[in-house]
Amino acid sequence: MYNLPRLKCLSHLQLKPPTSLSHLKQIHAQLLTNGLKSPPILAQLIQHYSALSTKHAIKHAHGILTHLDHPNVYLLNVLIKCSNPKDSVLVFSDWDSKIGLEFDDYTYIFALGACARSCTNTALWEGKQVHSRVIKHGFLSNIMLQTTAVHFYGSNKDLESARQVFDEMSMRTSASWNAMIKAYCSQKVRACEYGRDALVLFKDMLVDLRAVKPNDTTMVCVLSAVSQLGVLETGTCVHGYIEKTIFSPQENVFIGTGLVDMYSKGGCLDNALCVFRRMRYKNVLTWTAMATGLAIHGRGKEALKLLDDMDQNGVKPNEVTFTSLFAACCHVGLVEEGLCLFQNMERTFGVVPRVQHYGCIVDLLGKAGHLKAAYEFINDMGIEPDAVLWRSLLNSCKVHGDVVMGEKVGKILLNLQNEKRVVDLGDVSEDYIALSNVYAIGERWEDVEMIRDVMKVKRVQTKPGFSLVQSFCSHLLDA
Repeated sequence: MYNLPRLKCLSHLQLKPPTSLSHLKQIHAQLLTNGLKSPPILAQLIQHYSALSTKHAIKHAHGILTHLDHPNVYLLNVLIKCSNPKDSVLVFSDWDSKIGLEFDDYTYIFALGACARSCTNTALWEGKQVHSRVIKHGFLSNIMLQTTAVHFYGSNKDLESARQVFDEMSMRTSASWNAMIKAYCSQKVRACEYGRDALVLFKDMLVDLRAVKPNDTTMVCVLSAVSQLGVLETGTCVHGYIEKTIFSPQENVFIGTGLVDMYSKGGCLDNALCVFRRMRYKNVLTWTAMATGLAIHGRGKEALKLLDDMDQNGVKPNEVTFTSLFAACCHVGLVEEGLCLFQNMERTFGVVPRVQHYGCIVDLLGKAGHLKAAYEFINDMGIEPDAVLWRSLLNSCKVHGDVVMGEKVGKILLNLQNEKRVVDLGDVSEDYIALSNVYAIGERWEDVEMIRDVMKVKRVQTKPGFSLVQSFCSHLLDA
């Protein structure tokens, strides 16, 4: 290996990002040979090693930090920021136990951010440990750090802690408000309740004496909250506010997409189509939102036509787009169109079918009464079917009164749950009830009684029902 001039080394690192580990190691060696060891250069090396995402590349990224004569917090921060969430937490924990390096604000910001992105069951506990060190070392007054803490708790569904951090902030930026509003909007459980809390918080933002103005991210979150509630009147008011401020749905693709989604779910498809047609820029999310809206309102053929329009506009559909299109076919019984679309999604559009796409086809065939075809389709799948697919077919058996097929599918479902050894037996109560209902349709009362006895022996309890309309109205009365 020959030595390259100093500027040539830097150009290889900065202008031509290496795409292989061997290439990056050669550049690294040339930099060391030329004495180029400044923190900004080493930071770029860490970024490139981390971007390769291989085990050996990550090892080299860590090695840059550990082989320094004196620990450098800037390089540590770069490593935490660029690593995957699990490795970031481990790096933070490892250096936290060492002596001779003091963390700064960004160390905690990147560590908390990693805990927010982490999908592990321990992410909340790990983030709380980081947050406790923030408080211990007196960094809590940093607005960016407090905002990251709100985002972390919201991402891990601890809304009480997120709101506590938010309420204790003496100063807030638009990012702080956005983090808390988004935390409410991103919850799947009790979505209506938290959607209402998001709108109340948005109102507080507008009347706040510190006059922090909402930005486009704020409005996208607010539109998401309105979509969850399905209150068209509120959505219209929010739309009016957007038009009166600096935001333009025609120019801002994210706000425009949010409006399409809000009007579609609020039952006003004409308004959704109007916003969609006026938008100058549309991305795949925009097209998918419109396809979903058409599917919800039973306009399947128009939804399928969007696929051709997307192709003409140079937009490639993604997995969610196809889920919406399959749903459109299910709503109006477009069996042949749905099957044709499924066959072409990978061959023509390069989108590999996922389990949710297989589920849509099972639902499509089942609703059309093609129960045998749906059963064979599940058995011929290239991936292992989950309980959701079998439940969909079992429900179709109940609708069409096919007791023989229903019994076969019901037993498969119960065996599937037994193999997984489900701890919370309340989760499988619907499978027992569904099979019992199939027997009842065929007037096989002895089998119905047998299912009930099995449920008693296994202590399987049915989940109580509740009225979403009643729950939502009670929230409105409290407001």
